[in-house]
Amino acid sequence: MGHTFNPATDGTAVIETVLAEEANRIGADIHRQTIHTSPWMDLIRQTTFPDQSGGFLTTLVYDRAIPVSTAGGSSATGQVGADWTNVAASESGGTAFGTSTLDQPAVGGDTMATEVGPSVAAGTSFVHFGKKLKQYQLSRAAIESPRISLNDMRFAAHRGEQLRAIMDLLTEATRYTWENRYRDEYAKLSDAYVGCKASGTAIDGQDGTFEGDGITSGALDLSTAGVAGVPDANISNAILDKCYYNLIRRGAGTNAYGRENGRPVFGLVLSSEASYQLQTEAGFRDDVRYNNAAVSDLIAPLGIEKSFRGFYHLVDDLAPRFSLASTDQFTRVLPYTVASGVTTYNASYDSASYEAAFILHPDVMESQIPQPLSSVGSGVNFNANDYKGEFKWLNIPDAVINPDSETGFFRGILASASKPIKTDFGFMILFKRDSSTPAA
Repeated sequence: MGHTFNPATDGTAVIETVLAEEANRIGADIHRQTIHTSPWMDLIRQTTFPDQSGGFLTTLVYDRAIPVSTAGGSSATGQVGADWTNVAASESGGTAFGTSTLDQPAVGGDTMATEVGPSVAAGTSFVHFGKKLKQYQLSRAAIESPRISLNDMRFAAHRGEQLRAIMDLLTEATRYTWENRYRDEYAKLSDAYVGCKASGTAIDGQDGTFEGDGITSGALDLSTAGVAGVPDANISNAILDKCYYNLIRRGAGTNAYGRENGRPVFGLVLSSEASYQLQTEAGFRDDVRYNNAAVSDLIAPLGIEKSFRGFYHLVDDLAPRFSLASTDQFTRVLPYTVASGVTTYNASYDSASYEAAFILHPDVMESQIPQPLSSVGSGVNFNANDYKGEFKWLNIPDAVINPDSETGFFRGILASASKPIKTDFGFMILFKRDSSTPAA
């Protein structure tokens, strides 16, 4: 810790000062100890939440657009693609270039004169813009340490080790909170649901029915999400191939995490067990051996050394798992339980039958975090909060429980808003992890 105390001469004020100094270090420790440890921490894009915008914001998202042969906005039908029409009328002679002007095609022939609507020439196609307004809002959470007695700390043995342990625990708590926040928000905003079946697995929900109804802290209800199909098969490369081609045709390849041999490479967040299942699946093992392509600079810091069939396997060993509560309704099984302040590993997490994996794309969402605010003008000032989880040491006097200001605690504020963007690039794949049948 770098501090030496003399219990005979040093009072609680000295210890209080040290605790405040240690609070200033937690923010840097959180960054140092969490960087490049999780795809959720590294790859979810972070921007600044706009000030003076209210608690609710709206983002305007334009759908993909290609030409069609008819006008009419949302009611337009007709030939998909540009309507290519010959500029000139058909040739009057047998050769492309005649010797007489009479043999040359007339500019503005009959084809060009034909109209498909008021003042619209033949051969004109139209691009129609489909757009959606998506609302999102700012949320916040607070994390506090246990109360710490300054008098107890004054005479405590190994004071430095104790404070270091407190800092480490607060850092871990913040990392865990942010990781779960990003994972749950991405699941909530993903448009596509893939329930792995032994046959007939479909990509569902991309009409907007699944977005907003993804994983919550306690459940997943497919009936309210507007999708059907309780998984009865394990994750498979055949299903991921289907998802890959769907993403390509939706235009997701433009901003993928990498490219190999001209093909986009997407992120696939999944558990170690699911990654192993895919890489050892019968008929696909050689794909691992023969892949020596370089990994993109954005992915490499996570320790990823290769891609596999169009995906970077981004391991998340706290991937969401579920038990089936009733038809189309799943109960979340968390990896840890807390009882009497003690955190223990939950053995039910190992036995849970259902698990979720995600196709991660940088354009699905942004995490907007407010800037620290210390003044609102007109001489109104206050202590600024850092909303990424930087902790402050607080010692709040109270006539009953803290009359002598000898008890304090660490407190950190977290806040973010999840801005939806191209949510149809987000996929949640739910599979039966204890099944020996690969999805088809």
